[in-house]
Amino acid sequence: MDFRVMGLEHPLFHTLQNMMDMSDDKTYNAPTRSYVRDAKAMAATAADVKEYPNSYVFEIDMPGLKSGDIKVQVEDDNVLVISGERKREEEKEGAKYLRMERRVGKFMRKFALPENANTDAISATCQDGVLSVTVQKLPPPEPKKPRTIAVKVA
Repeated sequence: MDFRVMGLEHPLFHTLQNMMDMSDDKTYNAPTRSYVRDAKAMAATAADVKEYPNSYVFEIDMPGLKSGDIKVQVEDDNVLVISGERKREEEKEGAKYLRMERRVGKFMRKFALPENANTDAISATCQDGVLSVTVQKLPPPEPKKPRTIAVKVA
């Protein structure tokens, strides 16, 4: 259906027309399953980010996880990626779950690091179920001193 034939030239009708045409065409870019899974994993992983005079600190709750279950990486020289997987404990014989509320599965968070972050000086510790990733700041650049240029007499 073309709304222009009916004399409706408003941009809203044009957008509606595009949306209706898109529903017939299966080539539009729908999110992939892995994208949706990663988006859910990122949304379920809450984090606190603090700035100190000499560093940035990222804190994420990781109760019950071992260091082998957590990965801290730097991608593209300025993206901090914290990921891992929480696995369900093995069921003991004779036990059955009455309620299962704790999250299991993969988790991930990505943080764009500021320009003054020193990606070569990153440390991570996990204490009492809280992962703390510390990213040191680069020292501020020294201000440029004015340069004197000699004037030649012609």
